[in-house]
Amino acid sequence: MRHWLGVVCRDHVRRGVERGIAQLGHGKRAGLARLAAGDWLVYYSPRTSLRGGDPLQAFTAIGVITDDEIWQADEGDFQPWRRRVDYLPGVAETPIRSLGLDLTAQPGWGVQLRRGLVPLGEDDFGRIHAAMRGTR
Repeated sequence: MRHWLGVVCRDHVRRGVERGIAQLGHGKRAGLARLAAGDWLVYYSPRTSLRGGDPLQAFTAIGVITDDEIWQADEGDFQPWRRRVDYLPGVAETPIRSLGLDLTAQPGWGVQLRRGLVPLGEDDFGRIHAAMRGTR
């Protein structure tokens, strides 16, 4: 089991949570292929929406990858790759700067997030998980 941080705007995260799916990198397959059943996925949303959204910089969803299947959806001219996720219900949106994470300890920490999917250390995951569940 590993922990991952996916970078996706909040509007897209909400749609994914409603459908019980994960989608990364504007629908590309590569990021999803790094995940395995039982891995945790935390979504970080830099903005509320993809184009013209307000700055947010918060964790917006957390869940477990349920299986190893990656499939391609057909939405007309858009055919994104997806994975099934069992999202935790009732989590609190949590500002990234409120947690004192190793991830954000170095200047320019946001640059690494441009990749769209980064491994997340166990300590950082524990802090995020506790904060989103309201148990920190």
